[in-house]
Amino acid sequence: MPDLSGVHHVKLPVADLDRSRRWYTSVLGLRVDIEFTEDGVVKGLALSDAGGSLGLALRHDPARAAAVAGFDLLTLRVPTRDGVQQWRRRLDELGQPHGGVLTGHRGGSVLVGLHDPDGIEIRLYAD
Repeated sequence: MPDLSGVHHVKLPVADLDRSRRWYTSVLGLRVDIEFTEDGVVKGLALSDAGGSLGLALRHDPARAAAVAGFDLLTLRVPTRDGVQQWRRRLDELGQPHGGVLTGHRGGSVLVGLHDPDGIEIRLYAD
């Protein structure tokens, strides 16, 4: 069987692309690499982290964004458990509501209850 080497990117539906761009860049610190334009209108974004290890795409699709609101669709890996605590402090400083840090199923640390502007839950996890 041919090999797989990881996830290239995850695409999330959003109701308001500009609002989501501001949130993902200011809260998670991602940068915009590509804007996808259709008929002269930006309909999607490709985002990445500073190290280039995370690829995330946002696509304007209000109906699908509403359908997944409240679901913990995305869990981002954090290198260390202390890093999860650093994220908790950063989110607190930014006034971003979240559910705190819990012990994960394998004993790691997981920050739960962080929601993007469309209500999609994003978890931060370290083994």
